[in-house]
Amino acid sequence: MPEKYIQFVANYDDWTAIKKLKIEPATDPRTIAEFLASMTFSVDRKVEENLGKIADIKKLDLIIAQIPVGKTEGEIAATLKELNTRKVSQCINEISAIPTLQKGEQKEVADFLRAYASRKLLKACGVVVDYSQIEIPGMKRAMKGAKKE
Repeated sequence: MPEKYIQFVANYDDWTAIKKLKIEPATDPRTIAEFLASMTFSVDRKVEENLGKIADIKKLDLIIAQIPVGKTEGEIAATLKELNTRKVSQCINEISAIPTLQKGEQKEVADFLRAYASRKLLKACGVVVDYSQIEIPGMKRAMKGAKKE
């Protein structure tokens, strides 16, 4: 039977990550889930970093900061409604209109920005939107380092 494993290697600018998991019959599915979550935590952070190199996400952050967030179902719905306002859409359209990119590429950047804004707002509301928000005992140290950035 061939060996089963998951392997991820990144060697890019200031990001060096080597994550390997050998999967044996006794490997607990929770271990696999935790391993994959740790990868997505690192990858998501780098997606946002690189998005910031493409578009001025600080402008979007300023708009997002003005949106009131809440914890109740009604408040969260109001927050999501604000996400689709003209002010947010106009900001996304402005910062994704990069002259060096073709129209399709600009639309792709705009979609990344929408996902970025959605994730940021939902996290502010306390909604678990991805696996990086789950407290995994072995990940506490990595998450503390990332929050300092």
